[in-house]
Amino acid sequence: MGKTAFLFPGQGAQYAGMGKDFYDDFQTSREIYDKAEELLSMDIKGLCFNENINLNITRYTQPAMAVTCLAILAKIKELGMDADYYAGLSLGEYPAVIASGAISFEEGIPLIKARGELMESAVPEGKGGMAAVLGLDTKVIEEVLKRAEGTVAVANYNCPGQTVISGDKKAVAEVSEELIKAGAKRVLSLNVSGPFHSPMLKEAGEKLSERLKSVTVNDPVIPYVTNINAGIIRNSATIKDILSRQVYSPVRWEESVRTLLDEGVDLFVEIGPGKTLAGFIRKIDKQVLTVNVEKTEDLNKLKEVFYAGR
Repeated sequence: MGKTAFLFPGQGAQYAGMGKDFYDDFQTSREIYDKAEELLSMDIKGLCFNENINLNITRYTQPAMAVTCLAILAKIKELGMDADYYAGLSLGEYPAVIASGAISFEEGIPLIKARGELMESAVPEGKGGMAAVLGLDTKVIEEVLKRAEGTVAVANYNCPGQTVISGDKKAVAEVSEELIKAGAKRVLSLNVSGPFHSPMLKEAGEKLSERLKSVTVNDPVIPYVTNINAGIIRNSATIKDILSRQVYSPVRWEESVRTLLDEGVDLFVEIGPGKTLAGFIRKIDKQVLTVNVEKTEDLNKLKEVFYAGR
């Protein structure tokens, strides 16, 4: 019998209207949004459902995305479906940790808000940048980065043929030109508010570590795979350290997916806005089954594949 992994997307997948159909149609999902608003004293529904500029500001994006993912998950679980493993890309690791049972919703949602605030304020606006490098081997990218002047590092190992770099805006621009010369098909500057997952966020990670001291962490009920080393987390011992280091360490997404494949996962369910993770997974393993649950109508497809042969 196959195994299932539930996955949560990262920042950048958000859009106005995300999760609204779940809120309108299902009491279980409504309760998640309403509880989050009480915890944060923030208009999460307004952020998620209406056109507004705040949705793309990190301190608002992060709680809005996480709450939407968990609201959708709540309905999936109410229908009797759950995962053998959880994982998430960057910000998505936080709903994975909450879903795993390692951190409660009541403590996890304010923690996510704090993370967003720390990441947003870590580097002055306009000083940092990120770029997606397409069609170049990661070893070549790493060699080019070794010769770079200024702070620039790999931020995301997403899938074969897609790597993200992050750091000082000027250094990222200069390295981007060198990567094209080295054979990259394209290097795309990303519209982000900071140099996420780079050494420039080390201070934010240290402040997050202080914030985590007041958070209760339990052994996960369901294991999850962590970004920084693609390891399976089955107990609470390293969770606080991993979460604090995650903001300035590279996201090893391809390795994380391969870890899950090695564990026998044959169904990957992307929960939340967008289809980015499913696209990465198909580039890692064309044979594996992926399903997206973003809209209420996606639940029927999930039920169909989840119970097939189970």
